[in-house]
Amino acid sequence: MKNIKAIIFDAYGTLFDVNSAAEKCKDKIGNKWEGFANYWRTTQLEYTWLRSLMKRHKNFWQVTEESLDKSMKTYEIDSSMRNELLDLYKVLSTFKEVPEVLKSLKEKNFKLAILSNGTPALLNELVKSNNLENIFDDIFSIEEVGVYKPDSKVYDIPVKKYQIQRNEITFLSANTWDVSGGGNYGYNSIWVNRNSNTFDNLDYLPKHQIEDLSKLLDII
Repeated sequence: MKNIKAIIFDAYGTLFDVNSAAEKCKDKIGNKWEGFANYWRTTQLEYTWLRSLMKRHKNFWQVTEESLDKSMKTYEIDSSMRNELLDLYKVLSTFKEVPEVLKSLKEKNFKLAILSNGTPALLNELVKSNNLENIFDDIFSIEEVGVYKPDSKVYDIPVKKYQIQRNEITFLSANTWDVSGGGNYGYNSIWVNRNSNTFDNLDYLPKHQIEDLSKLLDII
């Protein structure tokens, strides 16, 4: 990839493992923990899209709480675990390769940023709890524009901040809808396909898909 001036990462599912909160409680939840975690994530995303379409915005933490409440009822999880799961969501773990890859990119003097649905407070806490404070030049939240990805207003944020062209940004996400959103907007989107999934048919096909972020170092 040539003429790249910024590398921008989605946060949830790309840098940070959204299932790690439920996994840390798997002894209490039992063998349904993974199905529950996936359902929570799917419901959370559906709520972001529906709220954007309805123009009934709530921030990502409120959406996370409300999607958890539905998921706990659906999977019959003891309500006493609610606060524990929410507290763990605030300190999600990174995927194992993430810290070293980010440090390598930082040493190459790329401008690095996060572009996420998360609130500024949530994102800052995630970065801090994983000892990544000195890595990112910016942490961009959709709260700046009050609508969720994949609205183009979100992808506008770093372009306006850095005063660069859309194709001068490499954007990485594990979410196919987000890869397509960024790609259709004009980013060089890369799909982080950790689970050998099938890409969505959304009018964009990324030139690169990688199984984890370590493979990014071979492309950049």
